Amino acid sequence: MKLELEGRAAWVYTGGRAFDASLPAVLLVHGAMDDHSVWALQSRWLAHHGHAVLAVDLPGHGRSAGPALASVEALADWVVALLDAVGARAPLLVGHSMGSLVALEAAARLGERARGLVMVGTAYPMKVSPALLDTARADPLRAIDLVNGYAHSTLAAKPSAPAPGFWLRGQARALNRRNLRGYAEAGHGNLFHHDFQVCDAYAHGLEAAATVRCPTRFVLGERDQMTPPSATAALAQALRADIVRLPAGHALMGEAPDGVLEVLGAMPLP
Repeated sequence: MKLELEGRAAWVYTGGRAFDASLPAVLLVHGAMDDHSVWALQSRWLAHHGHAVLAVDLPGHGRSAGPALASVEALADWVVALLDAVGARAPLLVGHSMGSLVALEAAARLGERARGLVMVGTAYPMKVSPALLDTARADPLRAIDLVNGYAHSTLAAKPSAPAPGFWLRGQARALNRRNLRGYAEAGHGNLFHHDFQVCDAYAHGLEAAATVRCPTRFVLGERDQMTPPSATAALAQALRADIVRLPAGHALMGEAPDGVLEVLGAMPLP
């Protein structure tokens, strides 16, 4: 689904069904260097089982026009504006990695309008090592390879999405490279370095958590090297979050697609 938001083209995947604002809405927010396609299995299942799906491409990612926005807070404002533009009611907000911070901020802005918050592969603070930031700036292709090595806990997850035997690392690497190239060709610069700076700079998580009014769940990978479960304690306590741990790394939607989907399907309806 294409729409214009704040004067720029925005792309939202609706899971193969037209968006129906009368249905319970589920907003899916991708992480750094990704786009809506990381939610392929979850978005299609939800759309075909009574939900109105909004799997976004954040500004500067996928098919949404750039440049990328400068902060988690600005991205949350964009998400809320999108929900308002399509008339989504009582949305379930779901985010992965950088997107989990965006979903948190959006839930804080929406207050009782949000029916739930699911933070997948999250941590707070989501600090990035200076060495990785330097590599992202100087050699983003190498940084992409490093991050994909850290993000996946196995060479070939079984079962995997979209089908057993699909090469998850290769898919993720290709997606990151495509976003990096498209962003640079549009004259906006280095998307990898930008996204990791946004994660590293975010410092409002506990304040946002204090104003969230909806049920919250964390979905964490037991073998996650990017956002290890130990880095969630303070935020989980502030949100009084339920915690689900899955046998996966950081790339949970691909390595444990059914487990992530089960958590989303269990969230309350409005």
